[in-house]
Amino acid sequence: MRRRVSLLLAALLVVPSGCGLTSGSPMVDDVRPGSIGAGEPLKGAHLTVTSKEFTEQLILGAIMGIAFQAAGADVLDRTGIQGSIGSREAVKNGDADAQYEYTGTGWITYLGNSRPIPDPRKQWEAVRAADLKNGLTWLEPSKLDNTYALAMNQANFKKYGTRTLSEVAALSKRDPGAVTLCVESEFANRADGLPGMEKAYGMSVPTKNVTQMDTGIIYTQVAKGACTYGEVFTTDGRIKSMNLVVMADDKKFFPNYNATPVINSGVLKKWPAIAKVIEPVSAKLDNSVAQTLNARVDVNGEDPHQVALDWMKAEGFVK
Repeated sequence: MRRRVSLLLAALLVVPSGCGLTSGSPMVDDVRPGSIGAGEPLKGAHLTVTSKEFTEQLILGAIMGIAFQAAGADVLDRTGIQGSIGSREAVKNGDADAQYEYTGTGWITYLGNSRPIPDPRKQWEAVRAADLKNGLTWLEPSKLDNTYALAMNQANFKKYGTRTLSEVAALSKRDPGAVTLCVESEFANRADGLPGMEKAYGMSVPTKNVTQMDTGIIYTQVAKGACTYGEVFTTDGRIKSMNLVVMADDKKFFPNYNATPVINSGVLKKWPAIAKVIEPVSAKLDNSVAQTLNARVDVNGEDPHQVALDWMKAEGFVK
């Protein structure tokens, strides 16, 4: 594995108590301003970037840190926190300063709403307004919408022929044993995950038919048919590489999950140039970009930080 992955494994440790993050490593990329960061408006800033632990988040965290470095900041890398709550709390309590978060997660998981707002812009506006009181500022969102889906392999698609979640629900009633699921533990328990999906589609999958496992394992298990359907992320590069068939969310249950920079409001007040630096980067992020970058890590085995750096340079954001 490359240097950056070793640093992540060695240094990015989190304690589950209120003490927050215990360590991190400086980002030391030799980057200069390209189309962002001219005049180094963040020179003198000491910023800590965090993220969750899955591939896309590691890439987004690295992208953010690289952008801040190009603008002159010293950046501490505290990416790779397990679960959703840890990274948010770190930004909220000042253990970290910034991260990329998803609007659907903010609206449902953190702010406690049961119904997503179908219009992605309005959902972002609602999250932004509600979270200001928590000391968090959501900057302009990206087009990258990493929502949940169920997917199956080609053999099971030929066998069952389902294309939508409504058809999966009908299959679960007609042939309960046919619908077996591989899911993450978080998805199995979140209101915007399996419980909510079952309720929305009138589906009741027996507990014995649901297997919880790590994200990466789900794709391989679904590909070989160990479970009929697996929870996937719509921006994951493995969907294409493994030739999986994604079920359409025909009732629009799953929220929009637009990746958005979330900044500690106090830090943003001190360093307002953060918004100007990161927002052009966010504007370039969409599902196609995410699938390509994610596949370089999850399919080709490349280092997420290097993938982020290559993209930032290729887009001309940094030199």
